[in-house]
Amino acid sequence: MKRIEFASIPTSEKQGWLQHAVAPRPICFASTVNKEGAVNLSPFSFFNLFSTQPPILVFSPSRRLRDGSVKHTLTNMEEVPEVTINIVDVLMVQQVSLASCEYPKHIDEFVKAGFTPLKSEIVRPPRVAESKVQMECRVVQIIPLGHEGGSGNLALCEVLIMHVSEDILNEAGTMIDHRKLHHAARLGGNWYSKVDEQSIFQVEKPNVHLGIGFDQLPDSIRRSKILTGNQLGQLANVTGIPEAELAFYDPHVKEIVQYFSNNPDEMEIEMHRHAGRLLDEGKVAEAWQVLLMY
Repeated sequence: MKRIEFASIPTSEKQGWLQHAVAPRPICFASTVNKEGAVNLSPFSFFNLFSTQPPILVFSPSRRLRDGSVKHTLTNMEEVPEVTINIVDVLMVQQVSLASCEYPKHIDEFVKAGFTPLKSEIVRPPRVAESKVQMECRVVQIIPLGHEGGSGNLALCEVLIMHVSEDILNEAGTMIDHRKLHHAARLGGNWYSKVDEQSIFQVEKPNVHLGIGFDQLPDSIRRSKILTGNQLGQLANVTGIPEAELAFYDPHVKEIVQYFSNNPDEMEIEMHRHAGRLLDEGKVAEAWQVLLMY
């Protein structure tokens, strides 16, 4: 593997390697005001959720690489410790990028990037009307990580109110539907990614039970040359090895047995391939039955 020793490379190269590796990153579109009430709007991809109780979002307005100067967002939050954090989707990403330009302090990015300011309920900075998720936040702490170019400033923001477009809720209206809110996320350089039905998938969480783990898988399964680590992970995320069901029937298994009855090694390979296809479809119970039949 290529080895990069961070102590020996310029900060700009560190940034490139990190932003390409730690990705995709959600985008915080932060609206702030200074003590005179002038508005600033800027995106930040050093951003995520760090606590549920209290509900804390953290983003980092880093110092500029070229001269170590700070951004208007940071100075605004120091003067008025409030911010609205607006979630970015693919329908607004080009405008959001435009808002990242380093306009002078008196320039309103809402105007420059063509966004509509929406009066917040309890904080002074306006929300972005085009964003489908808008959060009114109180800045509870700012933690400087350094004073050189590229140094971050962690803004810990407590969510007071969340506003969510009904267009992106599930049918019951009880939660955001990932298939409707097409998040835009930052990668490295000029690259972005989007969340849609073609790019998302589900993984059953093991936090409601203890999976048996890889070490408890039968040797013939654990040492499979066909099944991938992901597929073995699905098999290992059960509370116990299932019992073989005599009533289980799979026509493809029948074909494998008939065709490879004189070649046990090839039969095992085909059984594992078939089980792998079932696992890719999320059919863990059926995959186990196929593997138990051999």
